[in-house]
Amino acid sequence: MSFMLGITPWPVASALLWIILIVAALYLIRSTAHKAIQAAAHGLHRSFKIASKAVSGSEANLAVRNRDVLLAAGREAKERIIEREFDRINATVRKDLANYSGLHRSLSESIGRIEKDHQEAVDVPPDPPGWVRAVEAVAEMDAKEGRAHIGSILSDIHKSLIKAHKEAMTAYHEASTKRHKLLRIMRPEWRKIQQTLAQVGKNVDSLLSRSVTIDRLMQEYEDIVHGHDRAISVLSSSSLVNFFVSAFVLCIAIGGATINFSLIARPMAEMVGGTSEIGGFRTADIAALVIILVEISMGLFLMESLRITRLFPVIGALPDKTRVRMIGITFTILFLLATVEAGLAYMREVLLHDELATSALLRGDIGATATGEYMWITTAAQMGMGFILPFALTFVAIPLETFVHSLRTVVGLMAISFLRVVSLAFRLLANIFLYLGVLFRQLYDVPLFVPLWLEERMARKTEGDVMTRRARL
Repeated sequence: MSFMLGITPWPVASALLWIILIVAALYLIRSTAHKAIQAAAHGLHRSFKIASKAVSGSEANLAVRNRDVLLAAGREAKERIIEREFDRINATVRKDLANYSGLHRSLSESIGRIEKDHQEAVDVPPDPPGWVRAVEAVAEMDAKEGRAHIGSILSDIHKSLIKAHKEAMTAYHEASTKRHKLLRIMRPEWRKIQQTLAQVGKNVDSLLSRSVTIDRLMQEYEDIVHGHDRAISVLSSSSLVNFFVSAFVLCIAIGGATINFSLIARPMAEMVGGTSEIGGFRTADIAALVIILVEISMGLFLMESLRITRLFPVIGALPDKTRVRMIGITFTILFLLATVEAGLAYMREVLLHDELATSALLRGDIGATATGEYMWITTAAQMGMGFILPFALTFVAIPLETFVHSLRTVVGLMAISFLRVVSLAFRLLANIFLYLGVLFRQLYDVPLFVPLWLEERMARKTEGDVMTRRARL
């Protein structure tokens, strides 16, 4: 700085001279500097614009891929539901059709018996009594000839009328009794037919309700197959709900596994040694963790063998005989491990009692060494937890499958959102660098305000002279 200010005897004059030289140099390279700034700004603008388009393309490809994955998962889940509904309808129809011949025979026999009893219960009109013919004969007699016989005839008619009335009443009572008896016999048949028809109506209503459900599921399945936006939005929201619910259930399962680990870690230290380590970790902790992981694995295999979950397609594709054998083997292993855990939980309680007794003896408190009357409750509770928790961890396979299937969609949505933000950031940076080029060109001209002002004045003067010459011409 002293050298630069020492080119003249006066430092101020040297500074002014340097300023004039720098301004002159900047003015002379002004055009080139503007082009360089503009080229750099346009280059950065174009680079970030290309990067933004590339990220947008990746986002679009990922969105298409995530859409395909979402539709495939939704189609698979809907196919499983529809298949289950068809199985239920098949079981219902098979059950009803299997009994259809017996039902038809029973209804036919009941209807035949009712028709027979109904025919026997028909009220048959009685034959006309004999005195009617006698009255007709009296009416046809000659008046002179019949006077002597009318009294005796009428007396006989009276007697026959009384006798016929008694016989008719007796026959009527007998017929009524027979008809009522037949109607009483027909009543159970009516009730049986009514119950049968009610059961048939119930089965038909069940089939109709299931058919309505299948129609709705098939409509949703068709929407998924055709890739409608409404189906995609429903599947996305359902996938998010399943993800968070399954994550919550897995957290609960991790808590149960932690409790299970605390139950068997201490007695495992007595079995494998509490001082040995593997890779910086206690061998007892590793052994307890391995037991829990083996239990979870057996639970997964058991669920897969029962075809409740479908994490391993190989297990689901096994023959039925092999799959049943695998169910027996995995359940046996799981039962043995649960029994081992119950024994370890009991051993943990025994070790705890021994430790309390030892500490009491060291303190000299002999009365405290006696075992409590209700200590068996905690022992039974720990053994029960040690036996039940392995079976409870078996059901972790269900939320685990849901979590794995929904994780793909959730990660895809998060990646799409991230790429969208990155694309927007690149687009903003491209515009920022474009306007920064304009700003830097303006800032470059700030120190050159004097020569630029003179240049502008000279340009205006030259323009005025040109206009004057044109006016004179």
